[in-house]
This record gives sequence, C-alpha cells and structure tokens, in this order.
Amino acid sequence: MNQSIKTINRLLILMILFCFILSIARVYRSNSFFFLFLNWNLFLASIPYLLSSSIADMGSSNIQKLKLGALILVWLAFFPNAPYILTDLYHLRIKTEVPKWFDIILIVSFAWTGLLLGFLSLMKIEQLLSTLFSQKQIAIFSTTILFVASFGVYLGRFLRWNTWDILNNPSLLFVDVSNRILSPISYPTTWGVTLLFGVLLNIIYWSIKLLKNQKANQSREEYFII
Repeated sequence: MNQSIKTINRLLILMILFCFILSIARVYRSNSFFFLFLNWNLFLASIPYLLSSSIADMGSSNIQKLKLGALILVWLAFFPNAPYILTDLYHLRIKTEVPKWFDIILIVSFAWTGLLLGFLSLMKIEQLLSTLFSQKQIAIFSTTILFVASFGVYLGRFLRWNTWDILNNPSLLFVDVSNRILSPISYPTTWGVTLLFGVLLNIIYWSIKLLKNQKANQSREEYFII
C-alpha cells in the first residue's frame, strides 16, 4: 500500500469518526436515537470502497475478464448506498429539540463522507479498467454508472428497496424495475429523480476529477521546472 492510499484511508477514518461523534453528541443532547441510522447508512456506503480496494489489490491482469465483470457487478449492487445518504437531508423536515443547524452539519457530514467513499471506489474501478479500455470508454462507463446509481437511489428512497433484496426478493424487484424501464412515461418521478440526481452526481464527480487532474499536472510542471 503506497503512501497516498494510506493518507486517504486515514482521512476517511477521521471523517467516519467525526460523523460518529456527531451522532453520539446528538443522542446525548436529545435523548433520541433516531439519527443513529446514519451510521448504518455510512457502513453500507463504505462497502463499495472496501470491495473496490479488494478488487484493485488483485489487479486486472490477475483476474479473468468474466470474474472481473462479476466482481464489478457485485460492487455496482452496493455502489448506490454511497450517494444515497444525500437523500437523508429529507429528514431535516422533522421538528426536534436539536437546533436545525446541528442536524444540517450532521447529515451533510455523513452525506459527504458517503459520497467520497463512493467516488474513490469508482476511481479505483476506473484505474482497474484502464488496462483494458480507452479513457473515453472509461469516461462513458463512469458517467453511466452514476446515472445507474441514481436510479438505485430512487429505488431505495421512494420504493424502499435495498441491496439485499436482489437476493431476498428478486422477482418483485424485477417487476418494479422493468415496469419503469418499459413504461417510462407512466413514472415521471422515477426518471425525474434519476436524471436530475444523476446530473448532480456527475457534476460533483467530474469536478473532483478535474481538480485532481489539475493538481497532478501542476505537480508534473513543478517537477520539470526543478
């Protein structure tokens, strides 16, 4: 494990710890355990990052393409859990004794940590696929994945499906998904949420990538100057 990955992992641990401390502080202040569910959501959001890290450690050259595809599908099944926490801002409508500003900081902290876990996991998958596909193909893949994740977020927030239902209740899940794909006009909310949330995720993700690449280019320029 190189130094940059260790640094990222330390940062993620600190962010997760900060979120947990905020949630415990809220319990202490309000005597309510309601927002503790955010810790479970953040755990689910961490699974894609852990999966992508494990797959990346194997290396694409050491995995058969069929097996690699299967592993990426498993990763994709959990990936929507990362951006899903953004929709927990919905709970700000609930009136509580805790100041609204604290709950905003609480949920945004969990949401940003979840997003970062998801985006970093997608970057790992991109790096893994870079030996097999062109940069343009990978860009199309990532953009598509973020829209697919948005659809998954819709399924979780509005229809209350979760990743485990792929195994627990696949037939009803298939019916809900196929109905919305085959008759998109009948489900305007589905595609409104999917498209707009997908655009938002793409804007955030590609903004981060742009800043990351800009920093990398600047470092190269400084290296050559020196």
